[in-house]
Amino acid sequence: MHSAGLEDVLKTIDQRQHQSVTLLKEFVAIPSVSTQPEHAQDVRRCAHWVADQLRFAMLEVSVLETGGHPCVVAKNKHIAGRPTVLVYGHYDVQPPEPLEGWLTPPFEPTIGKTTAGTDALFGRGAVDDKGQVLCHIEAITAWQAHGGVPVNVTVLIEGEEEIGSANLGGFITRHREALAADVCVISDTNQFARGYPAITTGLRGLVYQEITVKGPNRDLHSGIYGGAVTNPANALAKLIASLHDDKGRVNLPGFYDDVVEPSEVEKLAWQKLPFSEQAFNLEIDIPTAAGGEAGYSILERTWARPTCDVNGLANGYQGIGAKTVIGAEASAKISFRLVADQNPEKIRDSFQKAMQERCPPGVTLTFADHGVAPAYLVPQDHWGVAAARKAIQTGFGKPATLIGSGGSIPIAATIKSELGIDSIFVGFGLPDDAVHSPNEKFDLDCLAAGARTAAALYAELAKK
Repeated sequence: MHSAGLEDVLKTIDQRQHQSVTLLKEFVAIPSVSTQPEHAQDVRRCAHWVADQLRFAMLEVSVLETGGHPCVVAKNKHIAGRPTVLVYGHYDVQPPEPLEGWLTPPFEPTIGKTTAGTDALFGRGAVDDKGQVLCHIEAITAWQAHGGVPVNVTVLIEGEEEIGSANLGGFITRHREALAADVCVISDTNQFARGYPAITTGLRGLVYQEITVKGPNRDLHSGIYGGAVTNPANALAKLIASLHDDKGRVNLPGFYDDVVEPSEVEKLAWQKLPFSEQAFNLEIDIPTAAGGEAGYSILERTWARPTCDVNGLANGYQGIGAKTVIGAEASAKISFRLVADQNPEKIRDSFQKAMQERCPPGVTLTFADHGVAPAYLVPQDHWGVAAARKAIQTGFGKPATLIGSGGSIPIAATIKSELGIDSIFVGFGLPDDAVHSPNEKFDLDCLAAGARTAAALYAELAKK
């Protein structure tokens, strides 16, 4: 019954392509920057926009408080005996800065050409994660117009993913019964490349710390005081430099003790992928990808090896021209991407202890915690992976590729621990979508194929 219905659903999705683009423009135009207080009302407005689209899809919808930005929860009529699918996504976005890097204003979504010659919608959040959320909304809307989605579906769209989902864990715990499901579907990842749609079976974990080095009680004249006091910026630079050895390995005690190496089967599969180091370098305009841990390929480094990176630095005078000053304090935001089976708390504690031990005299350290999350692996023989393979073949007309990801989706581990279910990562974006960067985009053919894949996935999951 549902396989026959799927053909009608796919036709409806195809017929709605122009309308889908219009909706995505509306969605992206809302500056739902969760980390900036001045956009708090925009974030809330975006939640209600999502709720309205799900109501149009004839779902029962609630906008629920979390203690921070609200969550949108929607359900169809759940029928006993059918699989229940939890669909997770987020409507919040990263800050658009640096604004001078954008070719068009980040919250004035614009259709333009990509370097590949395809049409895409450019704007902050176009692919991360608004376009991918819209793929599921469009799939559900089409199914509801043809007798209803063939599974019990619960949609959970949050507004704090880009700031670590601090309130979502407690929200899931409080609403555990309402969110109970057999599997979770998350579309917040990429295809491997154009023409290579993918299922992501591994995500790295995360430890995100901010370290502040404090020195004198005020900024000092660098001539009068230079050489007489410990400069916080110099001290911070020394501490950061100590975090890696000359082979690119992270220099923390016990950092690699629990690292699980990828299997030979996985390594062989990755070697067969159409990956070009030269193309990788050209795409981000660097001469060579010489950084990182020696002895590993780029894919191995980004999918299966842990890392440490500085994400932000602050000290002293940042304005135009010169100001000879020793800043009273210096700070850095430092993230660690982790792999199975590294313990995030253990890594955080090792980092803080090492920094204290390596800290030069004359300054003091403080730390701020911006989140921890373990790595996440999806069993490749999971029934949801099998369903996703078939759905991708239907939606994209191409076989699915199994890949890893260097990114982190911390909520997957929470869903596993609180709801006891695995998550299947079926992403529709492309590696050149400029996620978190100026000129973020979502190709329009990916929007269409993503909606088709989501619709097919519900049909395949119904066969469990």
